[in-house]
Amino acid sequence: MASRIPTMKLLSLVLSSFVIVQIALASDPDILSDFLVPANQNNVGGGFFTYTGMRVLVNQSTFPANFTILKASMVEFPALNGQSVSYAVLQYPASSLNPPHTHPRAAELLFLVDGSLEVGFVDTTNKLFTQSLQAGDMFIFPKGLVHYQYNADPNNPAIAISSFGSANAGTVSLPKTLFATNIDDTILAKSFKTDVSTIQALKAGLAS
Repeated sequence: MASRIPTMKLLSLVLSSFVIVQIALASDPDILSDFLVPANQNNVGGGFFTYTGMRVLVNQSTFPANFTILKASMVEFPALNGQSVSYAVLQYPASSLNPPHTHPRAAELLFLVDGSLEVGFVDTTNKLFTQSLQAGDMFIFPKGLVHYQYNADPNNPAIAISSFGSANAGTVSLPKTLFATNIDDTILAKSFKTDVSTIQALKAGLAS
């Protein structure tokens, strides 16, 4: 006769599984105070809750020559710690690309302020979802999924603002993660079903 799991042990397993699921579903943890202050910060006033790093956009006289991101995460803006929100301003020169990447700790809601963008993400069944965006459009990139943005316009730049449901969403760039972190050439060649010389050429291209 097959052995049976005692009722209390079964209940314990169910409760443990529930706790694990809740941890897996969690985003930024809830804090037990109105806000968090860094240990080395003594006097907190309105300035602590103010971020001025985006003023450069107002005073900017020329558009960047390369794709540029200005972030307001807890790294740049410590008052965001514990608030489960952050922002980024993305500037795309003509024909520029934000390469495939992921944000492991948050979804990304992108609002296109000016120009046009080709955007897309790949879900866990390897299905690609793409869209052409015009100024005023919004697009959601689900949490943790590979996505990209491309300004296909050869003449005009684009600007977008992205919000994240985390004070520190994190960014994993696929090209850099795969080809600029000293993963063995043979492993990469076998993974991509190509030869070592091709992998080395990709690494050299990223290095330059």
